[in-house]
Amino acid sequence: MDLLNTLVDKGLRRELPTREEALAVLATSDDDLLDVVAAAGKVRRHWFGRRVKLNYLVNLKSGLCPEDCSYCSQRLGSTAGILKYTWLKPEEASDAAAAGLAGGAKRVCLVASGRGPTDRDVDRVSETIKAIKDQNEGVEVCACLGLLSDGQAERLREAGADAYNHNLNTSEATYGDITSTHTYADRVDTVHKAHAAGLSACSGLIAGMGESDADLVDVVFSLRELDPDSVPVNFLIPFEGTPLAKEWNLTPQRCLRILAMVRFVCPDVEVRIAGGREVHLRTMQPLALHLANSIFLGDYLTSEGQAGKADLEMIADAGFEVEGAGEVTLPEHRAAAGGGCGSHAQTGCGSHGEAGCGAHADAGCGSHEGGGVCGTAAASAPATAADQPRTDLVAVRRRGAGTDLAPNA
Repeated sequence: MDLLNTLVDKGLRRELPTREEALAVLATSDDDLLDVVAAAGKVRRHWFGRRVKLNYLVNLKSGLCPEDCSYCSQRLGSTAGILKYTWLKPEEASDAAAAGLAGGAKRVCLVASGRGPTDRDVDRVSETIKAIKDQNEGVEVCACLGLLSDGQAERLREAGADAYNHNLNTSEATYGDITSTHTYADRVDTVHKAHAAGLSACSGLIAGMGESDADLVDVVFSLRELDPDSVPVNFLIPFEGTPLAKEWNLTPQRCLRILAMVRFVCPDVEVRIAGGREVHLRTMQPLALHLANSIFLGDYLTSEGQAGKADLEMIADAGFEVEGAGEVTLPEHRAAAGGGCGSHAQTGCGSHGEAGCGAHADAGCGSHEGGGVCGTAAASAPATAADQPRTDLVAVRRRGAGTDLAPNA
């Protein structure tokens, strides 16, 4: 296909595709899907080889959020039966992080529900960052605490934070349809604050909320303009008890097309498969590794993910390798730009979310007992029609941070 050849050439040169080209990727047929994956895979391998970066979420404070983000199980008015607890102590958070690091993660994402941190909250998180870094040399720490006030990003940077996550989530035109308690501009402002403080910006989107192809292209082009170092792609988990509980709009094939479009628009950026990969990609997860170079290991914020052991087996079986702690994730031209979000001309992407570290990682689920692809533990479960919602794959997290049970990593 001439389209794919053009997109590969542009991706290798870090040249922005046209909107029409990005829309055409989303409009490709299932018959052409493997060609799309192969083309985007060339761009992914050019900039990141066969390395897969592992990230690990620690939910510092779960539930009880005053914001009304429709996609979120922690939102104001949510009746989802999630874990609810106040701030973990620094040593509790450090212990939780240790499980993910032992499983191969090189970045820990510290997330707290809420509109944004108070100065006291920044102090708490600063203490937690120190506790984690004192115990784990070389670990990357990303904070995701909501909207930042003036000076807070600088304080987090001084405390040792390497990155800050805040997702744009959806297009500016439709943002008011999913949240009324803050604005799209508020999110963009927080990404700018992270940039200005020298933090590596992490910002992405949530697909599957009923948006159009044009909305998806709009938000990814906005991210490219903001130029974050990492772009998490979340796939909505329609939690019962939230306004979007009936929004089951994704197929594995659509998820792959979305990831391919993001890779073509943001060729040299860490593209991370975040919340929802197990629920929506299912047995197609290994193909997604040809598009994204980063995933979350184990569980998410309020939901369970695929068993950590299964994640590692999937990476190896697909012919990829876990990125080592001593390896630099970003291509040299971005890494050399200062560890923040570099090479802004003709590159990257960028911006914000109320989600996990790049993942309103209220997603997930998993093979609760035996590894394998999410949901496969119940081998005797009846087959589910391909066009039916896979509500059986959504499992609320009951282990790890905030519980007495061992985490999944």
